[in-house]
Amino acid sequence: MTQQRVRAGGLVRIASWLLFAAIAIAPLPFGSYEGTAVAFWCMVLGVCLVIAPMRGLGAGRLALAGAAAIVVAAYGLVLHEQLAEHPWLAVATSASIWQEAQQASGMTLSPSVSIARNQPWFELGRPLVCVLAIACGFLVGADDGRARQLIKVIAWSGGAYAAYGILAYFFDPTHILWRDKQAYLGSVTGTFINRNTAAAYFGSCAIVWSLLLWQRVRREMPRPLVWKAIPERLFSAAPKGIIIASAMLLLCLVALFMTGSRGATVLSLLALIVAFIAYFRRDLPRWSGLVTALAASGAVALILLQLIGGSVNARFNTQGLADEGRLETYRATLRMIAAHPWFGTGQGTFAYAFPAYRSTNVSVWGVWDKAHNTLLEIAADMGVPIAALIVIVWIVIFAVLVRGTLVRQRGLIVPVAALAVAALAVLHSLIDFTLQIPGYSIVALSLIGAGLARSFPGDRSQKSLDSMLPRSGVVPKSVGSTIS
Repeated sequence: MTQQRVRAGGLVRIASWLLFAAIAIAPLPFGSYEGTAVAFWCMVLGVCLVIAPMRGLGAGRLALAGAAAIVVAAYGLVLHEQLAEHPWLAVATSASIWQEAQQASGMTLSPSVSIARNQPWFELGRPLVCVLAIACGFLVGADDGRARQLIKVIAWSGGAYAAYGILAYFFDPTHILWRDKQAYLGSVTGTFINRNTAAAYFGSCAIVWSLLLWQRVRREMPRPLVWKAIPERLFSAAPKGIIIASAMLLLCLVALFMTGSRGATVLSLLALIVAFIAYFRRDLPRWSGLVTALAASGAVALILLQLIGGSVNARFNTQGLADEGRLETYRATLRMIAAHPWFGTGQGTFAYAFPAYRSTNVSVWGVWDKAHNTLLEIAADMGVPIAALIVIVWIVIFAVLVRGTLVRQRGLIVPVAALAVAALAVLHSLIDFTLQIPGYSIVALSLIGAGLARSFPGDRSQKSLDSMLPRSGVVPKSVGSTIS
């Protein structure tokens, strides 16, 4: 029995630290955008998923796992239809394209549903990373202690990347790590290629740091909270943990504003307000307190935007809320969807299919290899049914996370952080391709998975992961314990 406990404890530690390593390192190699990085993280997260404990999850968590299995099965069916020479259900709606290619090449070509044969295989890594990240976060985050460690790994690694991004902007703005920076020379991008993805990442880390700050503030103040007494008490003798959390929050906010991203900045500020309201919900009067909190937090967000959001304000002044090129791309993508509604053009084929639908109202400069709306791109690549299923899944995820913020008494920080980051990630993915970048999706979806696992109150049937450790075993010390 002791040997089994030792072995189980070793597997728990390995699974946890594999996930923590992925969260901390995935943003480093240029957002893990390249195929080799995607394949590597698929292997790491796959090993984590295989060895992570799955016992004692409880009925609610098992229901979520079953729903995820249904989505994966539906996704696999569409991939089969796109790749098979003889699909079960689909008709090769792109047959005319294959006929033209056959006439031009003089070779015999068998048509497929995907307009680029085998391309869905090559693009499988990105959605697989997303599925593995949320599954690993769900299993590892089922234990409260591991979920809190995950929060701190995100916070401290995010602070490190924010510091690097700001320093690189001032001392070496023409490089990202060791590579020449091809675009966004006037913006902070950290280790990401795209400033919008970097902004979503820094915004997510700012959300986590804000909650760590609020958690420490709540611990330092007597209950019930007297809001007027908080500033005087904190400013007179602020504990070390509050000073550290405040400084790291400010660091992430500065990096966020210096990206110059309009959408990610505004959505991050809104998500920070959501996190604040959700965390202090029980400490606010019913309606008047909620209205006051919304007004006050909104005013603080506007002040921050005016004081340190100069580049963001400049882009609002010169370009407005949206650019015409992106709107025309959405219209073209809708035409693609109408032409291939059931099984799409093939996963990862947007760049190949889009030129035929590209509007003449858009400048001919540049290549649009992304729809800048992940939902529309999924519908174009995989078909409307899969896109509708994913919408349903996200509705369920938000419902579970909202429930978690309402019913949990202890460990509230995890579902609240997951809810706020999910709101930021999903909304931003409707105007960009944030969740298609593994360096961000691994971080966000791992947190969301942990939040889902911690959104069920007092599941006594669940065996804590740390209870599997031998009594003499040493539990890894959590990162950043000074603000715990």
